[in-house]
Amino acid sequence: MIAHSLINTIGRSLLKTALILWIVVTLTFLIIRALPGNPVDIFVQNLINQGMSEEQARSRAARLLRIDLNQPLSAQYLDFMSNLARGELGESFVLAPGKSVREIVLQRLPWTLFSVGISLLVSFGLGMFLGMVAAYQRGSWLDHTLTTISATLDAVPPILTAVLCVLLVGVQWQLIPLDHMRGSLSPGIRPGFSLPFFADLFKHLLIPGAVYVLSTLGSWTLAMRSSTLSTLGDDYVTVARARGLSDLRIMHAYVGRNASLPLVTGLAISLGFAVSGSILIEQVFVYQGIGLLLNQSIARRDYPVIQGILLVTTITVLLSTALADLLYSWLDPRVRVAEEEA
Repeated sequence: MIAHSLINTIGRSLLKTALILWIVVTLTFLIIRALPGNPVDIFVQNLINQGMSEEQARSRAARLLRIDLNQPLSAQYLDFMSNLARGELGESFVLAPGKSVREIVLQRLPWTLFSVGISLLVSFGLGMFLGMVAAYQRGSWLDHTLTTISATLDAVPPILTAVLCVLLVGVQWQLIPLDHMRGSLSPGIRPGFSLPFFADLFKHLLIPGAVYVLSTLGSWTLAMRSSTLSTLGDDYVTVARARGLSDLRIMHAYVGRNASLPLVTGLAISLGFAVSGSILIEQVFVYQGIGLLLNQSIARRDYPVIQGILLVTTITVLLSTALADLLYSWLDPRVRVAEEEA
């Protein structure tokens, strides 16, 4: 019975994800090509201004974008979807002319997944702990302190946190040299399974990672505090206390597990958004991730790269949202029961 319910839940999630993905991809294709002065026309016009004929310019654009600009819009759409199904996203025509967009994105993606992924997990774990402490110390000076700090961190924009870290840590206090706060690796360090590589990798991640953690820690702490306070008022907690269970046992086996349910699903969704990185933070620290690549491609109007990043981000967010639904159904049996009754 449980297996059948889980299969139905997975089927519905996959169907919904596929439908939303098709709608997003279709809208992206239509909107960009329907707007006057879209990047395709701009690229063709730039080639014409460089001395190419219109036929030569459109031929080169068709080769780079993997579409035939002389075909009707419906035929272009079918070609676009066919190329997308094979994982072909076209070629860059500004940042790296002639280079595959898929290759460009895959070169930057591991840096963003590493930096944002580690920082997000640290922030999530620390936020859960601090939120539970604040809830158990409700009304005390510790609760007020943690709540105030968390609300302040949540309200400060990440770009301001990044700038303050550079000014204080790198300029005012000079704790870390500025060249160690820029880029993903130091000059001369080559990626590989070696101690110098990993030492330099974490050295460059230290400040951007701290900014990621500070930017998200407040929201996780406040969310966990609110969820824990709500859970502490449930009847099963009162029954557990009446049975003489210790506070540590109640916190671990009852309160913590149930209070973390909304946060676990939120973490799954956040991991999906982590693929896009943080444009502002990566720009401040010149960290070679997807966020910096997106900012560069927008500034240079490299349409295939922009479209490739948006598609990868959309797919990842949709998959992480579906994963969050499945996780919630698996962690909370009440959701499965409600879905079966519906």
